[in-house]
Amino acid sequence: ICRQLRLYPFAFAKLPPNKMARHTKKVGVVGKYGTRYGASLRKQIKKIEISQHAKYTCMFCGKDSMKRTCVGIWNCKSCHKTVAGGAFLVSTAAAATVRGSIRRLRESEGL
Repeated sequence: ICRQLRLYPFAFAKLPPNKMARHTKKVGVVGKYGTRYGASLRKQIKKIEISQHAKYTCMFCGKDSMKRTCVGIWNCKSCHKTVAGGAFLVSTAAAATVRGSIRRLRESEGL
């Protein structure tokens, strides 16, 4: 060890707390891909991965505890309801359109 200390004294020195490893500044969750796949593809994947790992508001209990368990399956941690939704979002644009048209049909039949 003495010989190693003479050759590489910086290797055994402890870093002060403010000199610890930094987090990524821009890339965020797609930092794991490094420089592979190109910047524009990584930017698209970043948007998707952030939306799929985020917590959403539960439509039953109103808490921000809806998380994705697997593709298209969303589970609320507080009220334990499971909902089928989109692959990356709880509710897709197509589902919102369908809900709106069903609501309009119900209202027109009720009149």
